[in-house]
Amino acid sequence: MGKKGFVRNNVNQFAVLYRFFDLLAVQLCLLISAEVYGVVVSQQYYFISLIACLAYLFSAEMLWLYRSWRAGSMKEILFVASISHLLMMAAVMCWMFISKSSEDYSRLVIALWFVSSWLVSCTWRVAFRYFLFAVRRNGRNTRYVGIIGANETGLELTNEIRRTPEAGYNVVGVYDDRDADRTVIPEGLQSLGAIDQVYHDVLTGKVDTIFITLPMTANKRIEKILQILGDTQAQVHLVPNFFVYNLLHSRICNVGELQTVSVFDSPMKGAMNFLKRVEDIILASIILTIIALPMLVIAAAVKLTSKGPIIFKQNRYGMDGKKIKVWKFRSMTVTEDGDKVTQASKNDARITPVGAFLRRTSLDELPQFINVLQGSMSVVGPRPHAVAHNEMYRKKVEYYMLRHRIKPGITGWAQINGWRGETDTVDKMKMRVQYDLEYIKNWSLWLDFKIVLMTVFKGFVGKNAY
Repeated sequence: MGKKGFVRNNVNQFAVLYRFFDLLAVQLCLLISAEVYGVVVSQQYYFISLIACLAYLFSAEMLWLYRSWRAGSMKEILFVASISHLLMMAAVMCWMFISKSSEDYSRLVIALWFVSSWLVSCTWRVAFRYFLFAVRRNGRNTRYVGIIGANETGLELTNEIRRTPEAGYNVVGVYDDRDADRTVIPEGLQSLGAIDQVYHDVLTGKVDTIFITLPMTANKRIEKILQILGDTQAQVHLVPNFFVYNLLHSRICNVGELQTVSVFDSPMKGAMNFLKRVEDIILASIILTIIALPMLVIAAAVKLTSKGPIIFKQNRYGMDGKKIKVWKFRSMTVTEDGDKVTQASKNDARITPVGAFLRRTSLDELPQFINVLQGSMSVVGPRPHAVAHNEMYRKKVEYYMLRHRIKPGITGWAQINGWRGETDTVDKMKMRVQYDLEYIKNWSLWLDFKIVLMTVFKGFVGKNAY
């Protein structure tokens, strides 16, 4: 087996069925929508349904919608299906615009078609998913798992499998050559013997899925195991013990025919970067429309109550550590931006009366939605710190600069969890950085929406903000 393509995604045995139902939903929903509004389905409607089907299939394949979701969450499945559907809708609308044929179609039919086909696509996935859950809980459609390596990685893997019983994995036991006092056998599991026993158990059907959790230093042993299992029909998964390292966001990369694993990567790559940007533009545009009048009132209050500019632009580190100008309503009589670190503190004499209110309620940060539209910031992300803060804390807090693998945000995971405002100790900064890195590791659009909603309800006022 060549190196290229060694790591492959498991092929979903229901992939053909999924594709069939998706295309059927697109076609039938168009016919039903036309019937509802009494519109005759002409060749033009059949043509855009063909475009929709091709666009949906292309989007779904690009986003790996038809991969195995045995261990995936329902939320992830519906999210990817919804994005595929959104791209299908965009393709149809683009065709109508380019061909100047939008007047040939009923807007009500098209709108009902888009909504109904999306609902049907999501609904049948939920129903089929729960059907599989029920089947697997009864012991059918189940994979019998053997874990090679009675160690911390094997224990972590066992716990993950136990947390998702609906995935249909049944851990039979653990294989290890070492003495019992040197192994970690998860509670409730049996030792299946030495590693040499694996081949026999696979042939007899005792196990049909193998997870290898040996340390990376055991490369010769792993190579021998792979050679042995290559003579069987078992599904074999290699689980590198990366969890012992503080990885940020990892993915498999190809350098020619050699595969590598990036360990400090950004989740904002390719389609995900595009989706994040679309999210930012939509949210920032909506919010700026809503807050335009309050911003004018605040601007007038700042100008009338103290001397100086209305907007204060301060240097911050943005994505990849590049300097950006962050906009804020001026809240102080003195606007320092040098090498000295002077954080705002309680009863700070530099803060104006209006500025105190703005800082306490975070209203001084509203102009940063303009930064979002400019592309230097995101609505959600790690809060940008002053350049002087970065230079000081990068020497005191491990992995501090990894915060800059994504764009800084107006609100973030750290802020809604109580780490907002002054960070006057290294321990406080460590906690903020910890939450920032957790956000990057677990980023999704769902998490962004959750943070935005939590910010609306509890994030504008903080006890440490002054």
